[in-house]
Amino acid sequence: MRKAQSDIPATPVIQVIERMFSLIDVLASREDAISLKEISEKTGLHPSTAHRILNDLAVGRFVDRPEAGSYRLGMRLLELGNLVKGRLNVRDAAISPMRELHKLTQQPVNLSMRQGDEIVYIERAYSERSGMQVVRAIGGRAPLHLTSTGKLFLALEDPQRVRSYATRTGLAGHTRNSITQLPQLERELSKARQYGIARDNEELELGVRCMAAGIYDDQGKLVAGLSISAPADRLDEGWLPKLQATAGEISGALGYKAGPGNAAADNAAPA
Repeated sequence: MRKAQSDIPATPVIQVIERMFSLIDVLASREDAISLKEISEKTGLHPSTAHRILNDLAVGRFVDRPEAGSYRLGMRLLELGNLVKGRLNVRDAAISPMRELHKLTQQPVNLSMRQGDEIVYIERAYSERSGMQVVRAIGGRAPLHLTSTGKLFLALEDPQRVRSYATRTGLAGHTRNSITQLPQLERELSKARQYGIARDNEELELGVRCMAAGIYDDQGKLVAGLSISAPADRLDEGWLPKLQATAGEISGALGYKAGPGNAAADNAAPA
């Protein structure tokens, strides 16, 4: 009897993945580069099979070839590891202060980070009583120029990079309030640089306004944004000092030291 298509296991794909993991494990077991012959012996893979998979991994920078016939782990793994480490550290430091801020405001409190030309929501504290009609899920993405946190990141870029961002994205809008012209965006970013906070005035979702403050690491680098989202007619400017204080608390937990050299996180917010 012929098997249904859905019953046929994807053995070749799974096998390649298993072989890839075994190769990475062997490379991870040694500090120095390893010859193809030794890798083949340790994994039990034929040299031609190991060579083919290692070359594919090298294209993605997961593996380096310091010289012909030898391999070691590549920098891409370090980059990804640091990215995951940074996100986990920020989330761990942020979750408790976020919940306290939510208790005060009774509105969603969002933690998000930059990834390319977008922000990614990595944590949220909210309740059904917030009255929000639209709640972006953890893992959701949004363009930098349409979000309060995204504007914080763009505000750190030099003018040429902001222009390049505008060219790449076309400054596409989601609502009638969206900023879609470069001069308007530049004015908005100037305010964000001056005051250290940024806003979204129904630019991503109609009926939803946001305010954001930056979270900084021990090197004074902006690593995330903390924002409060609320129905447009309920966003209370009185929450702003507490938002900034909470962002400062999280930054402190990451090793950030406030001072003259780190003024970006210490500016007073406008009325």
